[in-house]
Amino acid sequence: MKIIIADDHPVVRQGLKQILASDPDVEVVGEARDGNEALDLARKLDWDMAILDFSMPGRSGLDLLTEMKREFPQRPVLILSMYSEDVHAMRVLKAGGAGYITKESAPQQLTNAVRKIAGGGRYVSQNVAEMLAFSLSHDPEQPLHETLSDREYRVMWLLASGRQINEIAKEMGLSPSTVSTYRVRVLKKLKLANNAELVQYAIQHRLIG
Repeated sequence: MKIIIADDHPVVRQGLKQILASDPDVEVVGEARDGNEALDLARKLDWDMAILDFSMPGRSGLDLLTEMKREFPQRPVLILSMYSEDVHAMRVLKAGGAGYITKESAPQQLTNAVRKIAGGGRYVSQNVAEMLAFSLSHDPEQPLHETLSDREYRVMWLLASGRQINEIAKEMGLSPSTVSTYRVRVLKKLKLANNAELVQYAIQHRLIG
């Protein structure tokens, strides 16, 4: 199982490699510092699975996952995140991710996740499994942010995290005017008036730390 890993923190990448080294059937063939570098690696190397941090400079999160699945539909992508599963896991799985684990749980879960995914499965924790079961057995009114497209969701999350329009444009490879258009759509869909209300909404729904 040839794996590429991407995280903007060298210590995290080293920790992931140490955890994966315990499995003789796993080989880390490349590592990236940001989303754009991860995509370049994926295009150049021979690999079987990618382990990507949800939040990195450049292309990251759902944008990176969507692009990876578009270019390499048969290769699984495991998302690693500092955010708890109830924040992003369901959206990651819906976008085609093969699994979602938190960095906190990686020492205990990573090797099991890799093995399950390598066998053709998807990896979810007990908590996410319960969330999936609940969503199938109930039809509650969706929170408004679930109506956002993946790109709108990314813009919303970056705005709520304190990024400026120009910063978001650079990070997502879009023009500032396009980001502003997405901002208007997000505020309309969430029924909010401004960025301050957006931050409050994101905190209320635990979308940001």
